[in-house]
Order: sequence, then structure tokens, then C-alpha cells
Amino acid sequence: MKNADLQNRKNAATPRGVGVMCDFYAQRAKNAELWDVEGRRFIDFASGIAVLNTGHCHPRLVAAIQEQLQNFTHTAYQIVPYESYVTLAERINTLAAGDFTKKTAFFTTGAEAVENAIKIARAHTGRSGVIAFSGGFHGRTFMGMALTGKVVPYKVGFGPFPGETYHVPFPIEAHGTTVQDALDHIAQLFRADIDPKRVAAIIIEPVQGEGGFYVAPPELMRALRKICDEHGILLIADEVQTGFARTGKMFAMQHYDVAPDLTTMAKSLAGGMPLSAVCGRAEVMDAPAPGGLGGTYAGNPLAVASAHAVLDVINDEKLLDRSNQLGDQLQAMLREAKASVPHIADVRGLGSMVAVEFSDPATGKPDQDFTKKVQRVALEKGLLLLTCGVHGNVVRFLFPLTIEDHVMTEALAILDAALRA
Repeated sequence: MKNADLQNRKNAATPRGVGVMCDFYAQRAKNAELWDVEGRRFIDFASGIAVLNTGHCHPRLVAAIQEQLQNFTHTAYQIVPYESYVTLAERINTLAAGDFTKKTAFFTTGAEAVENAIKIARAHTGRSGVIAFSGGFHGRTFMGMALTGKVVPYKVGFGPFPGETYHVPFPIEAHGTTVQDALDHIAQLFRADIDPKRVAAIIIEPVQGEGGFYVAPPELMRALRKICDEHGILLIADEVQTGFARTGKMFAMQHYDVAPDLTTMAKSLAGGMPLSAVCGRAEVMDAPAPGGLGGTYAGNPLAVASAHAVLDVINDEKLLDRSNQLGDQLQAMLREAKASVPHIADVRGLGSMVAVEFSDPATGKPDQDFTKKVQRVALEKGLLLLTCGVHGNVVRFLFPLTIEDHVMTEALAILDAALRA
């Protein structure tokens, strides 16, 4: 089997709207390594877009799925429930940010989690308005697109979108936007566009994912919490990409001294199996009437079994500590490279949610071409990297937290060579 043959078949059989980064096809993978159908090896610093914090085919996840497969694959939790769903909800309630009584409901995708969080917020408050941030990414469904603060490629040709969604700038001081600017825009919304008593929720990624791995400043989170408390608005933390040890905490909101009312999660929750969740204050989660939440595949038993194994691996293999160790190692390498690679404008991150941003050293403007070159050269040398950012000038690093030390060392050597190519 050849990659070129598969590429021709793909182009003939699938639509161009499903953008595909690589022109080679996976055959097998283990932990942080992936082999294509022609036997070429790659180190995976993409992790299926932050899905594989516990690596490809972790043996404990495989065993958990196999065991559940022998019992039953599907009943629809809403028809015939099962204990593993309830136990997983109990575990998430304990782990999620916030010192209050919580409840959790499971779904399938991150976009579903976001959609349901908005439904729950509207049901609880009796309001319809939602405030989101520029550069944020919340999914490809219609509400997800409405909340997402980036037009190309996510919104082009798909409107109109659900109404009463508003955007304010995400504070990035390096780009000239302060926390006060963001708060002033919210105040202006309340003066000119929507009564705060009509706002159901403010949704924010603690660290923007697709937007460029910008970390929300603590003073912003405190101010949002104060605004929400003052006006009866719910604060939703979109932790789809930041959850499950990626930032060195189980959830990124645990880096802050305030808690959200609702948290959305997906991606690494089940280590590659389709599972998402909304966790929040018990009284808020109980607002929708029976039948208002759910889905045919929501909380699939195979995915739930995998999620239990993920939580066990994070705990037993001390992946919170590992995340901080690996992130520090990567940031140190990038900061050292900055002295001789003038295109490096910024290195940032929490734990292993690390990014490097590139700009033209002559003009200071975002340099997408240099970013693409680094990605291309790294791929040629066998390292998978993802770009992000509104200007496409950021490389984000999403390696498995279980990556072996020698593979990490090899990957950093390739990255260093790509930066200097």
C-alpha cells in the first residue's frame, strides 16, 4: 500500500472541506510514535489535537476497552444505564475545579459539550445572551461557530449563526490588548448591545487553543467572576483542550483562585475514544428537564471504560508532575534557541501546553511563512507539529505526557534543527 495511492482515493472519495494536514496514512502507533503505511516513523507532537495525553494505545486503556467489549458495547445510557457512567461522573465531580457540590453529564464531542453547557446555562438563568472571546475556538456546530472568534476557515460560507452571541477581545498585551481593554469592551456591550440581565453566560478557554495558546491572566479571571456574580451570569470554562494534566494541573482553572460554574471537557478525557462532558454546580446542572440532555452515543460504555483508565494512568504515572517537567524542558530549549533564532517572538505556556510564536524580526509582524517552514522541515525530519493562532504564526506542542525521555530528546533535536534550518 502506497501513500500516493491512498491520497488519490481520498481526494476522489472525500470532500475538500475536511482539511487534512498530512499526505501520508497511519498504520500503527505506540505512545508518542506513529508509523505510516510505507513504514516511515514519526514522533507525534500533535496527539490527535490534544487527545492523547496518555499516548497512543496505552496498554491500560486497551485492556479497559477490551474488557468492556466483552460485556456490552451500547445500551444508550438514557435507556439502560450502567454503573461505570455513574462512577466516572463521581470521579469528575471530585476532580473538576470548584469547592461546591457538582454533577456531570457525558456527551460525545467537545462541540456537544459546549452546546450543552450553553443549553444548561440558558435553562438555569432563563436568559439567552452569551459572551465569548476573540481568538477562542468552541467547535464547528452552529452554536460552536457562533462562539468561535475566528472567521477563516471555521465560519466562511456557513452563516447566519445563532443570535445573541457577542465577542470581546482576549487580552494579549504583546499584541496591544490589556485586561482592562477586555473589561471595557464588556462594559460597552452592557451599555450598547445587551442588558447584563439578559446574559446567560460568559465562556472562556483558560488557555486559548486554536487561538494561539495565550494564557488568560489571573486578573481577568477574577474580574469575570466578579462580573458574573454581580449580574447573575454563569462563568463557563471551556477545558476541552486544556484538561487532563495538559497544563500541569488536572484542569487549567486550578491555576486560578476563582472557579467556573460550568466546565466543558473532551479530547484527552478518554484517550482517543469519543467522550465529552459538562461538569458544574449541581443546581445549575439540574436546570434542564428530563430528556433535555443526552444523545444516542452520549457516555458510550467503551469510551467511559477508557476514561476510567485515563484517570488511573494520570494518577499512577504522576502525569501532573510529568507535564510540568516536560514543559519546563521544552521551554528551556526554546528560550535558548531564541538567542540565535530572531524569528522567535515569544515562548509561553502552562505545564506541557507550550507554544512558540514567530514574527518577522525586521517588522515585528506575525510571520506565517516562517512558521510553515518550521513545520515543514520538522515533518521532513519525522516530527509532527501543529500550528495555530489567528495569524497562523504559532507552533503549539501537544506531545503525549507519557513520552519516553529518549524520544523527547530526539524530538527536541529535530525541533532545534528545524528552527535553525
